[in-house]
Amino acid sequence: MNQKGLPLPAPSKFRTRIGRAFIVVAGLFALGAIAYLAVSVARDINQLGSAHSDNVQWTLSQTNVEFLEYKLRVEHPEPDITELRQKFDVFYSRMNTVRRASVFEGLRNTPEASARLVTIFTLLDASVPIIDSSDDELQRRLPALVALSDQLRPEVRALANSGLKVFALAADAQRSRVANTMTKLAAATTALVAVLAWAILQLNLLNRRIYRRERERNQTAKRMETVMGTSLDGVIVSDAEGRITQFNPAAEQIFGHRAGDVLGKDIGAVIVPDHMRDAHDAGMERIRRHGEKRVVGKGRVKLEAKRKDGTIFPVELAIQSATTHQGEIFIAFLRDITAQVAAEAELVSARDRALANEKLKTDFLSTMSHEIRTPLNGLLGNMSLLRDTALNPEQAKYLGHMETSGRLLMSHISDVLDITRYDAGKLNTRSEPVNISALVQDIVDNQTGAAFQHETSLEWRWRGPRYDWILSDHDRLQHVMMNIIGNAVKFTRRGHVAVRLEALEAAADPRLRIEIEDDGPGISDDMRIRIFDDFVTGNTSYDRDVGGTGLGLSIAKRFITALGGQIGVESDLGKGCTFWIELPLIEATPAPEEATAQTQPDMQRALNILLVEDNEINRIVAREMLQQEGHSVTEAYDGKQGADLAKLYRFDLILMDISMPVMDGRAATRRIRNEGGASASAPIIAVTANAMADEQAEFLKDGMDGILTKPVSREALKALLHSKADTDEDDLAYINAQHSQEARDTLGQDAFAKLTARFVSEVELLIDWLNDDKPKDLLEIASKAHAVAGSAGIFGAVQLRETLKQLENAAKTGDKSEIADLSKRVNIVWLKTKPLMQK
Repeated sequence: MNQKGLPLPAPSKFRTRIGRAFIVVAGLFALGAIAYLAVSVARDINQLGSAHSDNVQWTLSQTNVEFLEYKLRVEHPEPDITELRQKFDVFYSRMNTVRRASVFEGLRNTPEASARLVTIFTLLDASVPIIDSSDDELQRRLPALVALSDQLRPEVRALANSGLKVFALAADAQRSRVANTMTKLAAATTALVAVLAWAILQLNLLNRRIYRRERERNQTAKRMETVMGTSLDGVIVSDAEGRITQFNPAAEQIFGHRAGDVLGKDIGAVIVPDHMRDAHDAGMERIRRHGEKRVVGKGRVKLEAKRKDGTIFPVELAIQSATTHQGEIFIAFLRDITAQVAAEAELVSARDRALANEKLKTDFLSTMSHEIRTPLNGLLGNMSLLRDTALNPEQAKYLGHMETSGRLLMSHISDVLDITRYDAGKLNTRSEPVNISALVQDIVDNQTGAAFQHETSLEWRWRGPRYDWILSDHDRLQHVMMNIIGNAVKFTRRGHVAVRLEALEAAADPRLRIEIEDDGPGISDDMRIRIFDDFVTGNTSYDRDVGGTGLGLSIAKRFITALGGQIGVESDLGKGCTFWIELPLIEATPAPEEATAQTQPDMQRALNILLVEDNEINRIVAREMLQQEGHSVTEAYDGKQGADLAKLYRFDLILMDISMPVMDGRAATRRIRNEGGASASAPIIAVTANAMADEQAEFLKDGMDGILTKPVSREALKALLHSKADTDEDDLAYINAQHSQEARDTLGQDAFAKLTARFVSEVELLIDWLNDDKPKDLLEIASKAHAVAGSAGIFGAVQLRETLKQLENAAKTGDKSEIADLSKRVNIVWLKTKPLMQK
């Protein structure tokens, strides 16, 4: 760290450490070698000194001298017996020293000296009895003693010469070893001097490197000080105990403290709000004891901080730690985000207002759809009933005009709702096999009459390979093509309209391109830019030749975008225009042809129908239509009255309006399903003017079986009644009759009946368990639903099995809201499944 407490950048120490280690090892090795050689030299010198003190060679020479003196006494004509014995003892002692002393061990180890010693001591041992005899006996045996001494003389001389030779060689070897050791010592000393010289050089280089790095660190420290001093973010450095060691100018401005006043103080007391102090202190203690860091090194976090005046404000904080020679330090980077938080709050508020406005718009459109469609339902319904009466030609003509206007009004309402659904992200599309050639042919056939009136030719063709069947949304695509081809015919007089289809296969993403070209009046450049905007008609004057709301092309663009395609237009004013569409080209297999139902009116079963509708005109129209089809109708004026009637009487079908006083249709449906009355399992069809897809999905969750959108046409009502009259067709949604019959045939009638009764009991126990208010374990819900779903599969109760599987999955994922909805749905499905199982 520098003088202000800032951490310095850590230099690269690898090479420095390697150099230092090498110097130390080399020096230790050289010192060890010198020490070892010095010890060896000292040992050799000591050995030389010992050899000199013992005077080995002198002893061998003296032995020879002592023998000669002894021999002179023996050969004397009149020897002194006492002196003779003394000289013999001295010589014998000398020889015994040679035989036993350690200094003569090297001599004794030579074969020659060893043999001579054996001979010498054999002769001496033979002389001892003579020497030790009495004087007279010694005097008498002197000739024998002389003979023995003669035999000793060459052996003693030879032994002395061998010893001198051996010890001379040993001395030479020892001197050679000493010289060699001294040479090695000199070499080691030279090496040590070289190592020390190299070490001095390396230390000098290392010192320069350290100096350079120190200078670089100082420069880096200065740069960091400059950066911190000019940083717009507050930077606060503290030690492991939480004491502030650095407080930059930005931090002074943010918190209102002077750096000199807070250095050395606890950071928690300076900037941490009172309500967060305990958590801060606990975190610091946790770091000191266990090293656990929850905020340090975790990136940016948003917290609250405290200014000098005690005000609390939001900050964006990032903390990092570093290790210095003084211990661990913590560097905090802080930014005052008061303005940012205020801006975000404003954005959130604006978003909430926008969402509220969007919901308000959706609710408004839903309400207006209901309010417009309800009287329109009465208007078109009455016109449908009126057409069944006797009309003169003029009345029939007026009635046709009224029906046309009503359908046009309904088309405009549907356009507005389509725009709303798309903008809200709720416009759904389907992917199904579409015969694009047949679709275009139908539209061309439909527009041929209008083209003929305008004296305009209309044709279509494929350009290149033909692809009849593709995957797309038939209804959306038909709407778009009808609009664009219709516009081309509508705006072209005495001209030509051509529709061309082409498969663009060269690209990695194959596309289907559709071009609608006409030679009409064309579109100006400024209008071409806005042609797909809402409410753009191309001619806003009151005397324009053609009408329209200006929503057709904007809806077409939304539909094509939803289908994953693009739409555009190319035009020269006065020369016509070409609209083009590009869609994903995905080939499809032809859809199987559906057999045309040949349902005869007289074969339809009469139904007992409950009609729940608060609008009297709509009630009258629906009643008349139903009664004309031969069905009996019971009327209810609100949802509560309808639910009461459904509880008391068994109805084959319930037509339920949604928006009603006292109790709406959704609440009435839930009550009918949950109370288990006479019509609890009867089909309930929502009759609503609300065409919003998300709300229609909610109707089905409430237990309704279908939706009939207002205004109700005679054709739609007939289709509904025919489908409900055929009970077998309705049963297929809940019971797979073939599967159930196979189980019956396999088990036998009696066993099947017993198992059915047992299954009914299992399902009702499960439903009772799901409906009680006791808390339930999610795994237990999944287990019970799984078990009963398996049994439902055996009896062919397909809808019940599917609902139970959904309940099982919801329990496994912990979706409590979905569990509650599916628990109610199980009850509804069972009310419809149970009677069918008992057939």
